[in-house]
Amino acid sequence: MALTREPLPLHGGWAEQRALRLLRSRGWHLQARNWRCRWGELDLVLEKPGRLLLVEVKGRRSGVDGWGVAALHWRKRQRLERAWACWLAEHPAHALRPVELVYALVPLPPRRGQVRWIRARF
Repeated sequence: MALTREPLPLHGGWAEQRALRLLRSRGWHLQARNWRCRWGELDLVLEKPGRLLLVEVKGRRSGVDGWGVAALHWRKRQRLERAWACWLAEHPAHALRPVELVYALVPLPPRRGQVRWIRARF
């Protein structure tokens, strides 16, 4: 019987799913995934009572760019802020809740390793 290999996962989707599993195990509840507007995309929006978490996920096979750190430049931050404003306009009930922005740097297979979390000011 021949062994078949599953196709490699889609990079972004696999990395987001891994980050989401970890956050759910810590009590976070998903509000939105890959939410888009004209200004950009929000990878993950999660909540706990009284708190919101905005997660930008970067999956990488190698550490050439700091495992995704180089992609977290000011333009990306500006797009996130604009997309976040759009999300809040569609979800005004969340407008007064504190929000935390974190970047999840996820090593992609075949690499193994822990997800690195970087907190950012929002």
